[in-house]
Amino acid sequence: MKKFLLVFTFLLSIQSMNSQVLISLVFGDMLNSPKVEFGLEGGVNFSTISNLENSKGRTDFNLGFYFDFMLKNPSWAVNTGVIVKSTLGANGLPVYSLNNTELDNAFVDGHVDRKINYFHVPIMMKYKFDNHIYVKAGTQLGLLGKATDEFKNDFDGNELEYKNNIRDKIHVIDAGLAIGAGYRLMGGHGMNIGFNYYYGLVTVMKGDANPNQYHRSFYITAGIPIGKGKAEKRALEKSKNTNAN
Repeated sequence: MKKFLLVFTFLLSIQSMNSQVLISLVFGDMLNSPKVEFGLEGGVNFSTISNLENSKGRTDFNLGFYFDFMLKNPSWAVNTGVIVKSTLGANGLPVYSLNNTELDNAFVDGHVDRKINYFHVPIMMKYKFDNHIYVKAGTQLGLLGKATDEFKNDFDGNELEYKNNIRDKIHVIDAGLAIGAGYRLMGGHGMNIGFNYYYGLVTVMKGDANPNQYHRSFYITAGIPIGKGKAEKRALEKSKNTNAN
């Protein structure tokens, strides 16, 4: 168990997508076993912030790792992991004053895209049906990374952009409920194709000005087991050697 905790801690400090892929390939064989499945998971998510007037949803890519800890009943597992690249927020917000006359004039007819980056850790109970469809439900916890309001405007055919750091205005901890479903390809041994829905329960902004704004996000993901085939082969060879003795 200590090995898995160390890996989780290490993954939380990783911000490069290339590093994530490299680490998964290096540790995949070691982390997979008959009772544990480790893999790389990513896809696209569509997020909004509830009760944020005159805003639109945004679309982002997500990437991370997952673990399935198998329970005594083979139909049940604890599904967790780290979504290292998890961006939420909303687009099309009205502009507000930056307390700078030149900037305010430059973006007066523009809009603001709110981009909030988290490290998210889902913790869910997963039930697998015999037809390789699975459902899961639980919670999702988040730790704030970066948060910016991107001011955008078209000026004489040129696109103007200014990034305003709003990290100090966002709650550092995010948490909510999560549900999901999916299908396991190749007779239950291949890639996972699924979706998750996240319903935030912690207000996004600090203070009392915006008390009813929460994250909402719909994830479409594909999960690829890393080293699972080798782990199953090792388990089969071990079983044969035990029977032979």
